[in-house]
Amino acid sequence: MREPITYTVKSGDNLFALAQKYHTTPEGIIRLNRLSSMNLDVGQKLKIPVYTEAVVTGDHVNIHNVPGVKGIVMAQMDRGARLPVTGGDSEWLQVRLWNNRIGWISREFVTLVPHGGEKPLTEILGFFTEREGPTLPSSDADFRKNVAQMSDIAMFHFRIDREKSTEVEKFYEFTDDYMREVVQFGHRHNIRMLPIIHNLLYERGNQNVNKDVIRAMLATPQTRAAFINHVIEVVRRYGFDGAHIDFEDVHYEDRFKLSDFYREMGRAMHAQKLYFVVSTPSRSSDQPTNPFSAPFDYAVIGESADEFVAMLYNEHGWPGSGPGPVVSIGWMETVLRYARTKMPAHKVTAAVSVFGFDFNLTAKRNTYVTYGMAMDLAKKYDQDIIFDEKTQTPMFRYTDAKGDKHEVWFENAASIRAKVNLADRLGVRGLALWRLGMEDPGIWPMLAADFVVRKSVY
Repeated sequence: MREPITYTVKSGDNLFALAQKYHTTPEGIIRLNRLSSMNLDVGQKLKIPVYTEAVVTGDHVNIHNVPGVKGIVMAQMDRGARLPVTGGDSEWLQVRLWNNRIGWISREFVTLVPHGGEKPLTEILGFFTEREGPTLPSSDADFRKNVAQMSDIAMFHFRIDREKSTEVEKFYEFTDDYMREVVQFGHRHNIRMLPIIHNLLYERGNQNVNKDVIRAMLATPQTRAAFINHVIEVVRRYGFDGAHIDFEDVHYEDRFKLSDFYREMGRAMHAQKLYFVVSTPSRSSDQPTNPFSAPFDYAVIGESADEFVAMLYNEHGWPGSGPGPVVSIGWMETVLRYARTKMPAHKVTAAVSVFGFDFNLTAKRNTYVTYGMAMDLAKKYDQDIIFDEKTQTPMFRYTDAKGDKHEVWFENAASIRAKVNLADRLGVRGLALWRLGMEDPGIWPMLAADFVVRKSVY
């Protein structure tokens, strides 16, 4: 949480010194305070920007390594790209790029936007997948349309090779050119782009296969090192900025080798100046009560990774769980409070669902629903949406044509707003959304109106 900063002007102060002290620009302070001149009065109260960004207003605008057109071109930004401002002069702004490098952009092609802390700062990580059936579209269109309200993208496109466990294979069918183009689009909008490497869905319904595949990779220091080297090769091949490891099915007996892997991966990534993210199932205590999350040592991950993503789904929706929210506000707080005891809060991101479940209470089974599917069901059965205040989640009930009773729990802009506010209150980075293309489209204007989505920081 970044509280608003109020500064009382002292004798000898000037806007240039204050801007340098608070890593902003004199213009940012002027705009935020609606000053009519550069002059300051002793005792005057000034609001200091807690975050200042430059929004690109031109097409294909160059970022240089020094102020001036003779500098080396480091990157090129598309219209609408948002860049954190760290300083500047009368003609150029100093900005931070997706890879944490510092560059310079001409003031001619940007609008300076200072933020005074009245709106919470947050980060939004979007999970990106390909089409997964007639009702689950690709994330691509959603990403491109709403990129201004995102900080990072994680591409769910890679996994451990089942036959060669020290290598990485493509999870979907895609061309290398396609992947490079998506990564480049993200970079032109100042988005950190990472590949997810996972160990899932080799055989649907057979989690033991997932566990055995990762067991083979973890077997020895040599197999782990070979796999890590292959991950780095994948990162370099497509121009990614690091790697996002999402292992979810692991034999409990392999937990110590898993921790060794995270340490070794962290060292290797940081030696290459690459960003390292780890996603794991959520746990709320040191006790290994849940076999799904028990193998994961949050403290080791916190020491090894730049960012930890706690996957809060599925609180309800697993076989036999009974009806309820996929991620209630209470469950989210419990897991995040535990995670904060194992690592600094600024490393923690809360991964939440934007999907839901239709629970058939009569047949005792559930089906996956997107926001659009949930709204279609509510309309079909003429049901009003109820916002459950205790869990901060929308839901409704209906009876189908066969007489089966149902409860539908899902997510909308209001429930995501509540989760971003909780993340801010607990001081964590922000939210990760599983996954782009399934959400309430109202989430994006809500984020733009109620929050400041900052670009990801190390």
